[in-house]
Amino acid sequence: MGFVVITYKIFPSDIIEDFGPLKKRIENNLPEFATVHGYGEEPVAFGLKALLIQIKFPEDKTGVLDEFEKKIETIEGISQVQTLMVRRISR
Repeated sequence: MGFVVITYKIFPSDIIEDFGPLKKRIENNLPEFATVHGYGEEPVAFGLKALLIQIKFPEDKTGVLDEFEKKIETIEGISQVQTLMVRRISR
């Protein structure tokens, strides 16, 4: 069985110095079978940074990506979510 790793670019609703609390809120909203594969930060402009997050989902689950993407957009502190990359991995 393979996995799908999706990279999201998450724009906070305000300038954030520490993404720790936002990461925790995102992790708390993950489906039980999904895991965080990695984090990163990307400067946007004027002190604003975007959070990059890679989330690993089993490829045999259907409909969970749309459900998760709708859910993540409603998390407090998030203004916008972009899907940057979707790739399949074997482990």
